[in-house]
Amino acid sequence: MRKLFLSLFAMMFIATGLVVAGCGDDDDNSSSSSSTATQTDGGTADAALGTESGAAELRATLTSTLDEHVYLAAIAIGQGLGNGLDSGEFKAAAATLDKNSVALSDAIGSVYGEDAGKAFLPLWRKHIGFFVDYAKAKATKDDAAAEKAAKDLDGYRTDFGAFLNGANPNLPTEAVAEELKPHVESVFAVVRAAATGSPKVYERIVEAASHMPNTANVLAGGIVKQFPDKFSGATDAGASELRALLTDQLVGHEYLAGIAIVTGVTEGLDSGAFKAAAEALDTNSVALSESIGSVYGDDAAKAFLPLWRKHIGFFVDYTKAKAEKDDAAAEKAAEELDGYRTDFGAFLEGANPNLPADAVAEALKPHVEATFAAIDSVVAGDGKAFDLLQTAASHMPMIANTLAGGIAKQFPDKFPAS
Repeated sequence: MRKLFLSLFAMMFIATGLVVAGCGDDDDNSSSSSSTATQTDGGTADAALGTESGAAELRATLTSTLDEHVYLAAIAIGQGLGNGLDSGEFKAAAATLDKNSVALSDAIGSVYGEDAGKAFLPLWRKHIGFFVDYAKAKATKDDAAAEKAAKDLDGYRTDFGAFLNGANPNLPTEAVAEELKPHVESVFAVVRAAATGSPKVYERIVEAASHMPNTANVLAGGIVKQFPDKFSGATDAGASELRALLTDQLVGHEYLAGIAIVTGVTEGLDSGAFKAAAEALDTNSVALSESIGSVYGDDAAKAFLPLWRKHIGFFVDYTKAKAEKDDAAAEKAAEELDGYRTDFGAFLEGANPNLPADAVAEALKPHVEATFAAIDSVVAGDGKAFDLLQTAASHMPMIANTLAGGIAKQFPDKFPAS
């Protein structure tokens, strides 16, 4: 199981900071609003802008970046447990995780200034180090060291809360510390499952990531309250909620699909490990179908689920073909995924005319191609998988925004901007 866990890889969305729509100057915001409004009529223009308001953008960015933090931290810990803290594998995973940390510091700096970003980075890195200490202690069965790492992380929650409160009075120290408690406890559970080779490691990772959207909402809400002129809209508005939900689920889909594919390559498609990974992925698929159902009804959810599962099956077929060096089968799977993009676009257009089939199919093309490149790298073992998977996952927040924007335009009363 440890071999399986250390094989997990990351499909990342690296945030480029929060200098995005709604975070720039007033002229930039006006230009963006005018451009979008010319493509819509009346109230629907406001609805379309809702998912791209400063508040919605901030919340979605923090959601994807914090989700990524959890997955990458879990993967780095797994590499350390399996290969040692001096191994090339651990160093590569830790470097990828640190890119996420730098991105978060850039995000802080874009709001509070460069000095705040510089102060944030070592503090954030510090808590990652405590998790590594805890993992090492669990691997060596050093209860005293594990207890010390746990105490260090407990104290860190307060330190981190004090840092944020110093920058933003809308984020009280104690409230932030309490908000981080589920994150710390759930990552501990991931470490314990990995260290003991438990098949529950997949669901533990999913559980740990599940706390991040709420943390993102708390942080985004406090920032928007502090800087209402910088961040238009509201983080708790229907449009923001919808975009954040789809961002979380689609980023989770990429990670879990990657985990399942790599597990299939390393452990076999008939292994219990692959079945456990696939089950975690399917839980995400069901959640996505329920999100569709909450907007379009149970029949739409029932139609969506097998269609979504189908494309996952094509990626598995492609992976198997590449592993077996069956070029014909790989080409067939690629052709089926190309056709799937059109089928999926037609499904969405049938439910929502704001999501044209051709446009949806085109939006999915980079996702499919980037995932193929990542699979090729995993099968070849060429060491490029982390970077390629980062590229693959980077498309998901954009896809989430496209879908959320189309839905908000269709149902402006249900998904308002504020």
